[in-house]
Amino acid sequence: MTAEPVLDEHPLAPVRQLANKVPHVTVYFWIIKVLTTGMGETASDLLARTLGPIPAVALGGLALAASLAVQFALRRYVAWAYWTAVVMVSVFGTMAADVLHVGLGVPYAVSTPAFLTALAAVFALWYASERTLSIHTIRTRRREAFYWAAVLATFALGTAAGDLTATIGFGYLGSVALFAAAICAPALAHRFGTLGAVTAFWTAYVITRPLGASLADWMAISRTRGGLDFGLGPVTLAWTAAIIGFVGYLAVSQRDRGAHATA
Repeated sequence: MTAEPVLDEHPLAPVRQLANKVPHVTVYFWIIKVLTTGMGETASDLLARTLGPIPAVALGGLALAASLAVQFALRRYVAWAYWTAVVMVSVFGTMAADVLHVGLGVPYAVSTPAFLTALAAVFALWYASERTLSIHTIRTRRREAFYWAAVLATFALGTAAGDLTATIGFGYLGSVALFAAAICAPALAHRFGTLGAVTAFWTAYVITRPLGASLADWMAISRTRGGLDFGLGPVTLAWTAAIIGFVGYLAVSQRDRGAHATA
């Protein structure tokens, strides 16, 4: 999804600038994003069943903290570090949504708008501070912190939204069709000039989460529940291998480090 240039001149931004810390948005970005959402969904469920919910959440939290520490320590975008952090956000974001529902009994109809409110608050604070929500102006630590807070909120929101549609009659395959259609809306609206680049990007970014998670769940769950019955382990491994393949390609080709369009 291409985008128009946006000036990055906020007077409160720190003087010390970093190279942009996020990848150029290409088709590979969206493919890997969907893959990380599905892998995070099944990996979270697999860890919870294998280790138990509390140890799984603790392990997920530590892995997330470690991956973000590496990401923040770098002064430029590095494919493996960035996408490792996204994977860990996906796993932990899934756990956060599941803990609210399974552990605390919060209905998806309640947690979904709650996570939407949290995301809106992150965006509001981000814009109030920086006067832009562009992912291609992530050149300060503060903007990077806002960016990852928004990413975490989108994953939690998408998880809750996907589980909500799956449990109110759509099922997992129906949810895949629903979100596949929904993700076309911001792309078309931006293409025809009725939606700005930044809004279109973040709208699509949120929708990729329930799209990928619903697809992975459909592949993993039993046939009696309407799935393909491949199992959590095989689906997690297959999607992880695909992520490694695409990220490895980008690390070598550097196709995602071109001249950044602003979005």
